[in-house]
Amino acid sequence: MTLRTATSGAAVAVAVAQFAPGDDKELNLAAIRDLATTAATRGAQLVVFPEYSSFFLPSLDEKVVEAAEPLDGPFGTALAALAKVLGIHIVAGMVEETMGGERVYNTALAVDPSGQRVAAYRKLHLYDAFGQRESEWVAPGPIGDPETFVVGDMTVALQTCYDLRFPEVTRRLADAGAELVACPSEWVRGPLKEHHWRTLITARALENTIYLAAADHAPPIGVGNSMIVDPMGVEVATIGETTDIALTWVTSDRIRQVRRVNPALELRRFGVHER
Repeated sequence: MTLRTATSGAAVAVAVAQFAPGDDKELNLAAIRDLATTAATRGAQLVVFPEYSSFFLPSLDEKVVEAAEPLDGPFGTALAALAKVLGIHIVAGMVEETMGGERVYNTALAVDPSGQRVAAYRKLHLYDAFGQRESEWVAPGPIGDPETFVVGDMTVALQTCYDLRFPEVTRRLADAGAELVACPSEWVRGPLKEHHWRTLITARALENTIYLAAADHAPPIGVGNSMIVDPMGVEVATIGETTDIALTWVTSDRIRQVRRVNPALELRRFGVHER
């Protein structure tokens, strides 16, 4: 765990939580409870968990459809109750049922300290790459206005894993006022994949002058290396290959300081448009 104390402004304590979800929902929830409790004990106000935290198989099949739940189903209800008990915000990936039922949504759910749902983001770009076909079992989320919520004085938005390879996703969130993007992920191991992971997280934070908190699965399927990167592209909190949390403090003042030095968002000449 890496700790950094903010030098100015109202600091918000943010943690990324790394573990390896499996196909036992109760074990997954137990791991989430343990890690969230540890993070809250250390002062975290927001804890970001990986993609597919509710249920995961290394190779998706019909079991993922059977495991899907509504947002207010057992997983969402348990997450909300945990957030209320601990008095924190929690973001976690879940398998959400769809209307047709043949595929699922890969959803990032955010709940607040009162136990209320404050955002739900359905993954837009599915992992049909590097020999994988996520779209066989997962439906892409509809394109809508970005959902943001506030933790302390920090505006937070959501995206998921493979979305990191599409810079316009994060840019659109920055345009919507996001100062911190929470990114639940399951970044599959493979040649150069950890290099891609570190590079893309850093680039998305640096080019938008925002914080990015990316939580991955622990190995052996995921690369691990969950991290929080600041607006200058500095890793201010990170985890290696273990099940653990990493925590740091973020501030809007830091973003303003960086943007005075690097006003890239103001200087750009192109916007983001829906395709």
